[in-house]
Amino acid sequence: MKRIIYVSLFVVLFISNSVAAQSRIQQVSTVELSKIDNLFKQYISKGWIKGITANIAVDGKTVYNKAFGNNLNRPFKTDDILRIASQTKAVTCTAVMILFDEGKFKLDDPISKYIQAFKNPKVLDKFNPADSSYTTKPANHEVTIRELLTHTSGLGYAQIGSPEMNAIYAKAGIEAGFVTHKKLLETEINKLAKLPLATQPGERWQYSLGMDVLGRLVEVTSGLDLNNFFKERIFQPLGMNDTYFALPKEKVSRLATVYTEDPKSHIVKPWKDGTFPGATINYPTNGNGYFAGGAGLVSTSKDYGIFLQMLLNGGIYKGKRILSEESVSLMTSNQIGSIAFTDNTFGLGFEVVTEKGSKKSGQSIGTYSWGGFFGSNYWVDPKKKIVAQIYVQQWPFSHGEIADKFKSIIYNAVK
Repeated sequence: MKRIIYVSLFVVLFISNSVAAQSRIQQVSTVELSKIDNLFKQYISKGWIKGITANIAVDGKTVYNKAFGNNLNRPFKTDDILRIASQTKAVTCTAVMILFDEGKFKLDDPISKYIQAFKNPKVLDKFNPADSSYTTKPANHEVTIRELLTHTSGLGYAQIGSPEMNAIYAKAGIEAGFVTHKKLLETEINKLAKLPLATQPGERWQYSLGMDVLGRLVEVTSGLDLNNFFKERIFQPLGMNDTYFALPKEKVSRLATVYTEDPKSHIVKPWKDGTFPGATINYPTNGNGYFAGGAGLVSTSKDYGIFLQMLLNGGIYKGKRILSEESVSLMTSNQIGSIAFTDNTFGLGFEVVTEKGSKKSGQSIGTYSWGGFFGSNYWVDPKKKIVAQIYVQQWPFSHGEIADKFKSIIYNAVK
């Protein structure tokens, strides 16, 4: 008798949970989502963008997957291979946390324990803009892995950082990842390690080359180069078949066109090298061999959606565990304490929405997100089970507010 009661209760609970899950999907308004089409068409008709694609999943089910506009020689398609730039950072963080799960290191270990060139770091003291010479002072402590993951290491960013760090990095030949010629991650990171930090480690949040350093940490502690680690430990298990550092020749025809915007007329036209000093859009196809953990990947919205869904699922996808739930929790919760960072906070590789930020954006507290140089944005809302991505292959992009409008429509559609 008891067994019958237990079985009955299980069936009731199972049915209740299934109905709850289905009802959430049923509460996605297709009428509201259709407003996304109108938004995208408006931006294209006004000449602000040439093409765009977006992908939305709720409770693991795709509810929107469309592309509008044109590449240089063909329509924009939902399976276009996209330059995801800084969306690479989340993949690198995942690789780091896979090795953390395996006990390869602790998050508060000094990076110099694994990359000796970072021993005894120095901080920029005085800078002479006339010749980019500088003086330094000792750092107050060794840079830690956690500080690299949170952009609080004191490192700067090549080409898009402060004038001082841009000059110092340029003089040393340090680049941000879209490189034109052959480079090795090991060589570049060892070179970077000998240059001054912009600030004391742990002092403030500053977007940095820390993820590139962590790419090298993955290589040192795993015995694989970053390209093969990504393939073997993340892409192949998840079935991410269109995500690469170096795009195979047979898939080059699917690579999306990158556009640029004239700074005066704002006319949008195809990108030509020289648009951004020291950067090429040909980095996925030029055989540079540089596995930039901060910016080097291309992918599709389908592939990257799978990756984000794995994180939303607590580190597992279709029965394959990539990360522990504990590591996903660390990645998506405040890791910078009271250090200032917009209205939100920062985890390990992600901006994380706080109560204050939620009141402004409408996103649930705990939503985590980032984006990429070529006008892409993504976010994961654990409460509403939303995974959303939007891709515009363009820089500069003076109408970036389209991402917030896209976001508003989604939250009106998903109740």
